[in-house]
Amino acid sequence: MAFDIEMIQTVYAQMGDRVNAARQVVGRALTLSEKILYAHLWDGTPTKAFERGKDYVDFAPDRVAMQDATAQMALLQFMQAGRPKVAVPSTVHCDHLIEAKVESATDLGVAVDKNKEVYDFLSSVSDKYGIGFWKPGAGIIHQVVLENYAFPGGMMIGTDSHTVNAGGLGMIAIGVGGADACDVMAGLAWELKFPKLIGVKLTGKLNGWTSAKDVILKVAGILTVKGGTGCVVEYFGEGATNMSCTGKGTICNMGAEIGATTSTFGYDDSMERYLRATGRAAVADAANEIREHLTADAEVYQNPAAYFDQLIEIDLDTLEPHLNGPFTPDLATPISQLKALALKEGWPTKIEVGLIGSCTNSSYEDISRAASLARQVEAKGLKTKAEFTITPGSEQVRYTIERDGFIDTFEAIGGKVFANACGPCIGQWARAGAEKAEPNTIVHSFNRNFAKRADGNPNTYAFVGSPELVTALTIAGDLTFNPLTDSLINEKGESVRFEAPTGDELPPRGFAVEDAGYQAPAADGASVTVRVSPTSDRLQLLDPFKPWEGTDILGLKLLIKAKGKCTTDHISMAGPWLKYRGHLDNISNNLLIGATNFANGKANNVKNQLTGQYGEVPSVQRAYKAAGVGSIIVGDENYGEGSSREHAAMEPRHLGVRAVLVRSFARIHETNLKKQGMLALTFANVADYELIQENDSIDIQGLTTFAAGQPLTIVLNHADGTSDSILVNHTYNDQQIEWFKAGGALNIIRANVA
Repeated sequence: MAFDIEMIQTVYAQMGDRVNAARQVVGRALTLSEKILYAHLWDGTPTKAFERGKDYVDFAPDRVAMQDATAQMALLQFMQAGRPKVAVPSTVHCDHLIEAKVESATDLGVAVDKNKEVYDFLSSVSDKYGIGFWKPGAGIIHQVVLENYAFPGGMMIGTDSHTVNAGGLGMIAIGVGGADACDVMAGLAWELKFPKLIGVKLTGKLNGWTSAKDVILKVAGILTVKGGTGCVVEYFGEGATNMSCTGKGTICNMGAEIGATTSTFGYDDSMERYLRATGRAAVADAANEIREHLTADAEVYQNPAAYFDQLIEIDLDTLEPHLNGPFTPDLATPISQLKALALKEGWPTKIEVGLIGSCTNSSYEDISRAASLARQVEAKGLKTKAEFTITPGSEQVRYTIERDGFIDTFEAIGGKVFANACGPCIGQWARAGAEKAEPNTIVHSFNRNFAKRADGNPNTYAFVGSPELVTALTIAGDLTFNPLTDSLINEKGESVRFEAPTGDELPPRGFAVEDAGYQAPAADGASVTVRVSPTSDRLQLLDPFKPWEGTDILGLKLLIKAKGKCTTDHISMAGPWLKYRGHLDNISNNLLIGATNFANGKANNVKNQLTGQYGEVPSVQRAYKAAGVGSIIVGDENYGEGSSREHAAMEPRHLGVRAVLVRSFARIHETNLKKQGMLALTFANVADYELIQENDSIDIQGLTTFAAGQPLTIVLNHADGTSDSILVNHTYNDQQIEWFKAGGALNIIRANVA
């Protein structure tokens, strides 16, 4: 079934004229990314060229997607906007609140019972406002979007950083905070700084043990976790067209791990095959009619260095399988070098658990290739040495792989199938023994491997690889094992080797499913009542934030000066805290509890300047709020890396933090802070980070003349009576300054409706 086919046909009907107009105003051939961006301008037909990395541009996305953890806050905000129905097609996907513990059916039943009031809220609010609702167990948002909604040449935003997965079907799909989603659902323009472009030319063809996952693991090693910030990554070349559509999705998915705004591929035969296989022949037919506009102009790929800000070339014929980690997804190691590095670094080499699936790698192709290795366990007389888990990405994939015998194959070697949900990938894993915090190693095909990410244990060394490599390593139980060259000793004492994995791009008998888990909204939602209990500890209706008082902000206390990596996991942890994603006050009790305090090297331990005592970060900040004292957070490089969760911006705002000052921001987090009326500032001189002292009283000056491109001044009043005055930069434009003055972007929307 093709959802929203009329909307897609409208986009395609306009695309040719808009692309031609863009080509005229830019004065040259266009990349695919530029075609999609210029075809989605809020003002319609392009009339001017935009400067990459500089100009803020208003866009008109085609659709919005939200997962259940972020949808709660996004829709609580949308309820304040005063609109009767969403302005663009929108969906909610219940995938984050299901804990992986026992097995699929048991875990899903527990989740449905435990999260009933949240699911009831999401179902009712979706019903009321015309939003498609995917029930618990339907699958992970990004897999469900790829199967049902993504289309070549489209633009979508989603309240999850891995929304970028839809680039595998040729979209510009971008992760945002809930306030951005609220704007678009309310019928307003969505603002983005026009991105720079990174071109990745893929030559050759994947073969043997190498998979699409290894492409992005290699790219992550080249660009690092912030090398893609402010950029769209566009993949092209014979290697791209030789690759499956779902393989492209895997590459785009992990583009979030290099900080990229998004990643995409040009429309090709593999995308057409996938569209037809997933019941969207009408979309494929429509895309074929405008095929020339759904890829870059020929001149671009003939001379890519002239069109991209940065160019990377990867030869798939010689690309090795990689395993990235531990503790960061950009520490890229070819499998041939892993043993030496593991022994040198002293990493635990016994693999305790291998986990495959997730939104990143749960396609039919991924599972079939992993199953081809699992079948070799019995055939070669082996025994699986580590625990093995499988997380299907959608009910459609799960049902199909069960029909085709893959689940039986995995269970025969001791595999355990978890629910069609995020599970361990986002910390929703009740792993037995994790509380002991013992050093151990796991391997998985997920996208992130930050400390404590999967199981809450800071000493779990997590490594990211392809499903097939993870499966082989799990069977071997040894991080130093190279399945391309090494042998294993089977139960009979014989030396045996794996044959290279094989699999099918798409199911030979087609996809199948009995109940995909979709619930259409009410035809008329006017009479639907949104279910929120006033006594709930899971859901809380929002109150507007206060506007700026019109003066400079003086006498701020330093809440924390965070040292080193400070992701959104550090700022607002997931795992057990996911249950409070719809209750701003309750979830604010996890504010920055994972960040390391520079003053003492401890997590969740900061000085309360009012009492001189040390306490937990949320408690100290609540004391400041109760006393009417503002505060400031100071951070390091790439602050806010990781998830799109806007709670990391809303929590400090709710508790009275006025500004966040860092060496550099991750894109989504910086935008989230701006949307909530916070000051997001960067050191003009990054070395000034060292000037911040634990007992400082801090003034922010220049706000009465706050203007785009003009630095502000911060005065650090030290406890010894001395002071330092430093310049701080910002990226606010005129519209964003109005968000700050109004106390948040939502206050402006509400005022315009009123």
